[in-house]
Amino acid sequence: MQEKLQNLSYYKWLIFGVVSTGTFMATMTASIVNVGLPPITTALDTNIATAQWVVTAYLLVITSLLPLVGRLGDIWGRRKVYGFGFIGFTAGSLLCGIADSIGLLIGFRILQAIGAAALMANAMAIVTGSFPQNERGKVLGMIGTIVALGSLSGPGLGGVLVEHFSWHAIFFVNIPIGLLGYAGVHYVLPFDQELRQEKIDYLGAALFTTSVVSFLLALSYGTEWGWASPSTIGCIGFALIVFGVFIRYEKKIDQPMLELAIFKNRAFSAGNLAGLLSFTAMFTSTMLLPFFLQNILAFAPAKTGLIMSAFPLVMAITAPVSGILSDKVGSGTLTTVGLGLMALGLVLTAKLHVDATLWLIMGSQALMGLGNGLFQSPNNNSVMSAVEPRQFGVAGGINALARNFGMVCGTALAVSILEYRRAASLSGISQPTADQQVTAFMAGYQEALLVGACLAVLGVVISLKRDGKPAKK
Repeated sequence: MQEKLQNLSYYKWLIFGVVSTGTFMATMTASIVNVGLPPITTALDTNIATAQWVVTAYLLVITSLLPLVGRLGDIWGRRKVYGFGFIGFTAGSLLCGIADSIGLLIGFRILQAIGAAALMANAMAIVTGSFPQNERGKVLGMIGTIVALGSLSGPGLGGVLVEHFSWHAIFFVNIPIGLLGYAGVHYVLPFDQELRQEKIDYLGAALFTTSVVSFLLALSYGTEWGWASPSTIGCIGFALIVFGVFIRYEKKIDQPMLELAIFKNRAFSAGNLAGLLSFTAMFTSTMLLPFFLQNILAFAPAKTGLIMSAFPLVMAITAPVSGILSDKVGSGTLTTVGLGLMALGLVLTAKLHVDATLWLIMGSQALMGLGNGLFQSPNNNSVMSAVEPRQFGVAGGINALARNFGMVCGTALAVSILEYRRAASLSGISQPTADQQVTAFMAGYQEALLVGACLAVLGVVISLKRDGKPAKK
């Protein structure tokens, strides 16, 4: 059947459809679970701090495994690893749905995360290898649209499922999608050609995972533990030591998990660093804007969701267009303009006040969505085109790692700045009034978003320095 499909003129778009299924499922699940945390906390007789690990464990596992599963795709074959991703994710979803304790739920979320990592790391590699150079920007832009639609649909779908069924349904909904995706892998995705007979660097993978998990724990809980506490400093120090050992080890072995020479490619390194900064900047707003809208402006959750949907909607429209343009005019100008618009949108969002109009708030989010849409597709095109085909898997994994790492950094940075400035503003006031509390919040909120804007500007500078020359194919 595959041979017949491969003769079709639209075969590459069938491949895109399979990859889109996995991408949509992984991004939707990342945003759908937060809606179910309150009923999960009640149903499984736990507390918020413990229930939060349903989200935290998922994020930690995905982020730490992305380079490894990308490398496995390069060695074992991306078709095989992508199929394993669907199996792991679907099985994990089923087990999460029937879990009857918080411990089991967290454990099954880890299995789900392993599958999601395999999907995320290899998605861009499969798409990049299936389309010619002059169409990659367009198709990577369309992947950006799928990501936006998945993120956009998650909270709304989750709310409907929890309200009309139960929290179990937010996991069960993945099962038919996962089965459909696996069927697509089996019948549509081509078999990998000329796989490398190389050993898998398990020790390097273990060192990298340990380092990343330790560092992300410090970022995630630094505000709660205290940034100068022994726990936070210990986690960061341990992460740096292990990462140093990882680098030394990778330089010595013949077949490392991560080919460090790949970072000598300026277009690849600059693109990933700019991507990390873009997500860090973006998540200062993603984290704090809902609190501003609901706690300060007293907007209902539904209205808050509608306002924040302006960002992914504009991004979903812009991303394919910018991807097509990047195939024709290159990535440098588009990424630079995109990050500049994102910085401007963050400044406007930071300057919102209690009398801000609905149109101004939505306009600032639309501007950020425009900037992000202009940036992401050309940036991904630049990163993936900078490496050789044999490195597509690990390159896609690193690109996804930069994205997830930026999300965690942006969240931690926003919360830390907000809490520090709020505490400083209320210092010496034993019983602050409502106005004083609002003033204190606004001071931290504005400073956090302005720092995010500065990071976007730094991304502009880095983006300007990229070489932009594709690797020889």
